[in-house]
Amino acid sequence: MSAPSDQSSPLRGRAPDRGDAARQTEIARDRAQICVPELREGRGAFRLFVEGDDLYDAMVTAIERAERSVRMESFIFAADEVGRRFAAALAARARVGLDVRLHLGSFGSGFRAFRGLQRELEGAGVRFRWFHPFRLRRPLEYLQRNHRKLLVVDGREAFLGGFNVRRLNSRALHGETRQRDTQVSVAGELAILAAALFDRLWHRQEQPRAEAIPEDARGVEALLVPSYSRHCRQRLACLHAGLIENARRHVYLTSPYFGPGTVVDAALQSAATRGVDVRLLVPRRGDPPAAGWATRAAYGPLLGAGGRIYEYLPRKLHAKTSVIDGEWSVVGSANLDYLSLFANQELVLMARDPTLADALHAQYRRDLGDAAEVAPSAWARRSWCERGLEALGRAARRLL
Repeated sequence: MSAPSDQSSPLRGRAPDRGDAARQTEIARDRAQICVPELREGRGAFRLFVEGDDLYDAMVTAIERAERSVRMESFIFAADEVGRRFAAALAARARVGLDVRLHLGSFGSGFRAFRGLQRELEGAGVRFRWFHPFRLRRPLEYLQRNHRKLLVVDGREAFLGGFNVRRLNSRALHGETRQRDTQVSVAGELAILAAALFDRLWHRQEQPRAEAIPEDARGVEALLVPSYSRHCRQRLACLHAGLIENARRHVYLTSPYFGPGTVVDAALQSAATRGVDVRLLVPRRGDPPAAGWATRAAYGPLLGAGGRIYEYLPRKLHAKTSVIDGEWSVVGSANLDYLSLFANQELVLMARDPTLADALHAQYRRDLGDAAEVAPSAWARRSWCERGLEALGRAARRLL
């Protein structure tokens, strides 16, 4: 990819408010403890999915071949053709005596249309659980979401990433306007860890301690990193910021939402200022619109620091990936916004694997071919109406 152009801009970064400054101080302390592990270089241990039909075929096949257990989490599990296909596969394995568990986010899936499917699953013997269903005694608990997308079969194969279970991701069912997303499959020790992480959330156990990211990980080529633990409530923010701070050549990020004023935003500005090729790919239209306004509120400081921002045009963008220096990769459920970094339950794969990084880099180039770059000069001339919407988005960023 070409180096960023030497475009000057009158834009200046916004000084963080006191709350942001205190949070960044806390995260810097946690990051000093966690840091970025010195992983062993791996090669070719992962399978990347960017088409929903391919992913759903692989996941359903894995479920049908299960011999002992199936564990599945999803934020959205729609009662449509795709959801019913998965429900049928899960129910079939439960009927023959396998331990089948389904853990869904009530915020994303707990709607009237799903009730019939839930009855069918439970009738077949699937062990079913909602994450944080709405309760009058604890209304705010409902707002913390299980945003993870995870399937683990027999503790030997796992799938994780950004794909929900719904027809919106299927080219066969939704057509060329299907949603653009990314998922990855893992095996071996990582699948065993994925099963353990599922069980901890299922049983409402304390998340793994910060030391679960080992001080000496040179014998490990990848890690599964959940949102936070009792000892570190900003683990994903620490991880992303640490990787960006260590970048030497390039940082290529894809996220449907991007939060202004976060420690990741600050790390990107710092990297761009020191000459790293920083590029951020986001959708042209936010979903919901207010989330898009919040994302656009982060444009000015990043453009002013020399970063480059691209807006994906042809369809909805839902992928959450990072490629850093052609060496480090992050794929998972976490957006680079306030909710994913500081509130929701999330899960990402962090890998030092050139094969995976090359595949993600190639996909990034294809996505940029379907995107329009935001020119700093044009951005500086945007209307006062647009600026006002960005201010509303910034104010609401912790709720979106």
